[in-house]
Amino acid sequence: MPHVFTAAHAARLPSMSGRISVDIFRHGSLDVRWYAPFGMDNQTPHDRDEVYVVASGEGHFRCEGELTPCRAGDLIFAPAGSEHRFEDFSADFGAWMILCGPKGGEAP
Repeated sequence: MPHVFTAAHAARLPSMSGRISVDIFRHGSLDVRWYAPFGMDNQTPHDRDEVYVVASGEGHFRCEGELTPCRAGDLIFAPAGSEHRFEDFSADFGAWMILCGPKGGEAP
């Protein structure tokens, strides 16, 4: 049975204490969250590969020192262990955050 998750619904869900992201769906090694930082994005490297799908707003994505503009509709990949964060993002910024694969990331 398919599951449908809307950005509007995800944006209204409360986050867990100490986390910015909101758990949406888990299945095996797949972990989907709603990510909408406020003010600053202070995330630290994750132990799994990450994909972001920007759902609303715009900003810049910094990964391993490289800064790239991003906006709604963009798909972004951050390999496991990489220093990454969103910068200069609009107040309406929100993204689907998808963690997948084993700890340490997939082999290239």
